[in-house]
Amino acid sequence: MADHSGSGPQVLDATVLAGLDALPAGVAIWAPDRTLAYGNAVLRQSLDAPPALGEAFEDFVLRLAQSRELGLIDPDAWVAGEIADFGKEKTSDYVLAAGSVMNVTQKPTRDGGMTVSYSDVTSIKRNEQALREAKEAAEATDEAKSRFLRAANHDLRQPLASLKILIYSCMREEASETRAEMLHAMSVAALIMEDLLGALLQIGQLDAGRIQPRVTSFQLSQIFERLAIQFRHQAEEKGLKLRFVTPRGTVATDRALLERILSNFVANAIRFTEVGTVLVGCRKEGRMLRIEVVDTGRGVKDEDLERVFEEFYRAAEERRGQKSGLGLGLNIVKRLAELLEHPVRLRSRPGFGSIFSVTVPRGNVWHSEGGEVEISETVAGEFVGTPVLLVEDDDILRRSMTQLLQRWGITVHAAADEAEALRLADEGVSVKLIVADFNLKSRTGVEVVRGLREVFGAATPAMIVTADAEPRVLDDIRGAGLPVLIKPVSPPRLRVLMHNLLFEPGLVAGPR
Repeated sequence: MADHSGSGPQVLDATVLAGLDALPAGVAIWAPDRTLAYGNAVLRQSLDAPPALGEAFEDFVLRLAQSRELGLIDPDAWVAGEIADFGKEKTSDYVLAAGSVMNVTQKPTRDGGMTVSYSDVTSIKRNEQALREAKEAAEATDEAKSRFLRAANHDLRQPLASLKILIYSCMREEASETRAEMLHAMSVAALIMEDLLGALLQIGQLDAGRIQPRVTSFQLSQIFERLAIQFRHQAEEKGLKLRFVTPRGTVATDRALLERILSNFVANAIRFTEVGTVLVGCRKEGRMLRIEVVDTGRGVKDEDLERVFEEFYRAAEERRGQKSGLGLGLNIVKRLAELLEHPVRLRSRPGFGSIFSVTVPRGNVWHSEGGEVEISETVAGEFVGTPVLLVEDDDILRRSMTQLLQRWGITVHAAADEAEALRLADEGVSVKLIVADFNLKSRTGVEVVRGLREVFGAATPAMIVTADAEPRVLDDIRGAGLPVLIKPVSPPRLRVLMHNLLFEPGLVAGPR
């Protein structure tokens, strides 16, 4: 290398040169006269058109731009900018023609020249992109879950509020005909809540990843016969014809999950068809079979075709008409179909009807087998693995409550009294919720909860269950800041209160 003493850089000795050549990044040192004074070995590997020793900086950037190696949008503007920025500190990332990402960082030297490093940051950028996408996906999932819970809470509270009013009015109503109407309305409200809780259970299981398809070959007639029995009376009550055209041969899929998809299709068709027919049939598509549910209902508008599969989505006219649909059935269809990898399709003409379909593989009749996989409450999603302390002195009720909670995936620690509960605590048991009977043998449930909270923590959520509906007793329990359920305990009501205590304590009413 020439000696650029005086106005030029100092001569680089052998040790410095060896160190620069050992760097993982390409390094270029430009002299104050804007010519290349040094380039290490990696520089020649980093660029297809590396600068040559003694080459002018202006000639190099022009040649690099013309090579199209950097994939520049406006090469002329880039060249002008690089020439103007000689000796300035800056850094830029470029996507090379080969797809890799190059970071170019330049810094000025004390004598008026500059050093430029060229680093391959492809893996770093890909990791950053993957993390960014994962973060966005997580945020979208959190927002979807929050929206889902808000909608679920809203839809559950509506029939619950109606039920409370109806019960209060019915207790004071003397006219038998009016009481009968109220009881019918109460039954409808209870059915709506039951449908919603069942749908939430299925979605909770899907979100928890607990449902695994069990693919078998079977004849569709088995499902069609069950659907006909299930929906015949609903169709007859509306004056609709419900027809099933059963194909020959078999399909290969999960029978229980396919039945749920078709059940939601048929229920949806009957709900939104006032006059005409609901037809369930099949069409062959090569090695696949498309199962269609055709109705003569009001149809779906173009702007709603995709959104009908969203959670809790209902068209504007449906919301105005106060239909009983919860907006979950088709979302469950979408989730189950994705789990099974079965295409789902909707075709519709407003005013003429809709065709919902799911396409499944055709099976081999010689591989057919019986049996059915049901969605079990054991994998209910939100409560799985939650440790709960149950204090109940009635042996039969304690066993039945334990079985109920275990079906929801809860880890139950059952005790007959406070002493037994404290022994569990001494053995290292920790709990997230206390469920205590009020009329225990030695102390009240309120006193027991107070004592247990000294062990498990004052903030441990707790509730009281009691068969004593005396207003004074209920007021004392609520006055202690504890929610109370009247025996016999309704499982849906218990689930709602447990959910609120564990996940949304703000929804639990305070002392009253």
